[in-house]
Amino acid sequence: MSEKENTNISIYSNNQHGALHPNQLQNPHNIPGFAMIRQHKELKFKKGKSQLFFDDVTEFIDPTTVSLKLNDNDQNKISIIDQNYQFDLVDNNKLLQKYIGESITINHNLGDTSVNTTGTLLSTQGGLIIKQGNETIKTINAWNHITFNALPEGLLTRPTLVWQIDSQLSGLHPVTVSYQSQGMTWWSDYNITLNESDSGCYMDLSAWVSIVNKSGGDFKNSQLKLIAGDVNRTTQQPQNIRATGAKQFAESDMTSEALFEYHMYRLPHWVDLPNHSTKQVPLINPINNIQCKKILTYNATNLDQINYHKPITHSNYYRQNKGHVTASLHFENSPKNQLGIPLPAGRVRVNVSDAKDGSLEFIGEDSIDHTPKNERLELKLGQSFDVTGNRKQTDFTAEKSGLKETFEIELSNQKPHETTVQVIEPMYRWSNWEVSSSTHKYKKTQSDRINFEIKLPPESKETIKYTVQYHWPQQ
Repeated sequence: MSEKENTNISIYSNNQHGALHPNQLQNPHNIPGFAMIRQHKELKFKKGKSQLFFDDVTEFIDPTTVSLKLNDNDQNKISIIDQNYQFDLVDNNKLLQKYIGESITINHNLGDTSVNTTGTLLSTQGGLIIKQGNETIKTINAWNHITFNALPEGLLTRPTLVWQIDSQLSGLHPVTVSYQSQGMTWWSDYNITLNESDSGCYMDLSAWVSIVNKSGGDFKNSQLKLIAGDVNRTTQQPQNIRATGAKQFAESDMTSEALFEYHMYRLPHWVDLPNHSTKQVPLINPINNIQCKKILTYNATNLDQINYHKPITHSNYYRQNKGHVTASLHFENSPKNQLGIPLPAGRVRVNVSDAKDGSLEFIGEDSIDHTPKNERLELKLGQSFDVTGNRKQTDFTAEKSGLKETFEIELSNQKPHETTVQVIEPMYRWSNWEVSSSTHKYKKTQSDRINFEIKLPPESKETIKYTVQYHWPQQ
């Protein structure tokens, strides 16, 4: 493609959870993302005051974001008087309305033959009313086709930007037309193959990017950049931002670069992006033998966050919970673990290989947020079938300015091998608490919770018993 004519597209996405719902695809305004489009072309200028037309724009352009730039030597040689976005696209009815009072030729049937009638179009209400050359009036209710002399001014076949300019230039000159457009987005899909053995937990990772174009514009041989991060569109973005700190990839890989407070992924090759299309390209080449850790967690209350408004004194509050043991996969996004790559938000699917036939079996999926390097990722996959838990309150004592309660947590492992379960116990009644007794060691991992790490032998059960004391100011 000529260096004078090319397109750069930067796509911003608010879609962090994978494929779009079909209803979203029906209306481009509902697609969670937008694009910054920069088209480099040559346009023909005339000296003096004239109109400059540019019809290679999307249907869902934001006209308030349009910018027209020439090279440094030519920029001061034109003055823009005004700028218009014209989207009154031609159709049969509009064309007929524009030709009222003008001459047209109508091909219609007369008996078993077709004939042409030429005359001045007077009306289109209830059919066509034609004034012929001999001043007679003729009505035609059905026709095969109509011949028009030309396309009337003001009707367009494509959405068009029109500038009224005063120019010192003439002939062809390179320009850059930039604008934002709705109807485009992207997201990431990650695929993990999990390998568990006596030597440890390892996984293989591959990632793809899906790009949707419902903007009403076709783009060929375009340079694509995908922006990951939460961009506030109500704030004017800094101009001429330089991308720095690029990670070294192979020439065939998509590269990641820092851009302001976001990350930009640059495709290594030019791509076609037709309208009404979804394109998939590799985000990273497959990476094998990444170290990971499978963790079983038991949180019978399912409480993740606690807001202390006032002490909870009801004795039956979370008195007994059977709950489920949840399986999750953890790994470090670090160079030591063959990663260390800024990972854009998306959906992660996890599979395991069937030892008998080698086929991949799906075991769960989760979504991740935008994740910088050196961060730990946790994927919740599902509930354990062979490892279960049961939690019950065995004692409760109300006091004048506090309370005391005791819990028993029974864990069961029916697997043929040893397994470890992390038991999470939130302290949900009040912020001032202490564990007065416990049968097992625990860690205070947050201000409102403790964790037990319990190793369960094959086909065994274990019971944890602890007492917590709450205190609050006297009323």
